Amino acid sequence: MEQEKIQQLTEEIKHLKKQRRAIILSHVYQRPEVQEAADFVGDSLELSRRAAETDADVIVFCGVHFMAESAAILSPDKIVLLPEKQAGCPMADMVDGPSLRARKQNMPGAVVVCYVNTSAEVKAESDLACTSANAVNVIKSLPEDQPVLFIPDKNLGDYVAKKSGRKNIRIWEGYCTTHEKLTRDDVLAAKREHPEAQVLVHPECRPDVVELADAVASTTGMLRYAGESPAEEFIVCTEKGILHQFNKRYPDKKFYPASEKLVCPNMKATTLEKVHRSLLTMEPQITVAPDIREKALRCLERMLAVK
Repeated sequence: MEQEKIQQLTEEIKHLKKQRRAIILSHVYQRPEVQEAADFVGDSLELSRRAAETDADVIVFCGVHFMAESAAILSPDKIVLLPEKQAGCPMADMVDGPSLRARKQNMPGAVVVCYVNTSAEVKAESDLACTSANAVNVIKSLPEDQPVLFIPDKNLGDYVAKKSGRKNIRIWEGYCTTHEKLTRDDVLAAKREHPEAQVLVHPECRPDVVELADAVASTTGMLRYAGESPAEEFIVCTEKGILHQFNKRYPDKKFYPASEKLVCPNMKATTLEKVHRSLLTMEPQITVAPDIREKALRCLERMLAVK
């Protein structure tokens, strides 16, 4: 998009935002111009907390469907807009209420921990949620002798099991279709090209990719690590949208995507035009049925209570 058009839309969004008493939340995987138009940019945990704390009347969530649902669960008195209604999450679609209920019947007494990348229906069937930022702490907060069913990300589940030392954990077979594309060979090729660079890996990546990491972290954790590390070059093993934040915050350091394949089409479905249109029309609105919301809220509140 031309810079002049970006500036024009951004100014109109600012005006509409004030008019609607709205707040714009953007995930770090969004397009750079969308991130720049947002009031807050972060990962799922940060944005969940912002959604819970804001006193705005309207939340515009620049992310994917499950994120907007979480905002609607935490803020039922607010209007939640998702600029691109079709922006879903393939991982979230890999588990649904009926399949989870069936698995729970085979694991009586198990605590169900759902990654926040799940639908409201699945959260309502779960005991507590987690994000990549707090998943290890969530698992460690549970009694050691209690079995755990971790859903739906097998890669994050594997990482959490190893970091927590948890033996009695069963893991769903879901995965992020974007992170799953990244192979060990891709990272080794990037390391050959940038031998001085440290490797930052998101735990949604495959275990053999995680093994190559200098640091394994959520997106916020990666950003923090890059700022604190004396290293000047980094290979980034997560969705490419985060490079905008890396380059913005640390202009004197160099950041390389581990692969050009690391692009989430769902995250990139939101455009500045769609953000503008959603504020203009107050659509598409995301709502959660009261009975689902009540159960899912307990799941999210338990997550937010974990330190």
